[in-house]
Amino acid sequence: MNTNVTSQPFSTEATTMADQAADSANSAIRSTQNVANAALDRLANKVESARDQAVPLINRLSSQAETAARRGVDAVRDTSAQLREKAMKASDSTVGYIKDEPVKAMLIAAATGAALMALVSLISRSHRAD
Repeated sequence: MNTNVTSQPFSTEATTMADQAADSANSAIRSTQNVANAALDRLANKVESARDQAVPLINRLSSQAETAARRGVDAVRDTSAQLREKAMKASDSTVGYIKDEPVKAMLIAAATGAALMALVSLISRSHRAD
């Protein structure tokens, strides 16, 4: 019997098929790697583009926020100066009235003090009754 002759071509054929399958698998792996690399490159380019667009927007928003904060501080400063000026005018007016009408000013102050004391007394009584 000649068993060597029939098994050798089968062995060679199996090896050839295994080599072809391995080559096909390697080719598929390289193709998949190329597709994945291309996709990652596109994604990296999109991220870079988004970052490039975001930086000027962030800078503009920062500048606008700084400008708004400056305006707010200026408005508070102006309002504070106006209130200070009005308080000084009211103080000067009160001092002038007291100088012009000292007796009347004393009577008004006494009446105001008495009214406040009566109000405090009423409030404290209502709290005790509860």
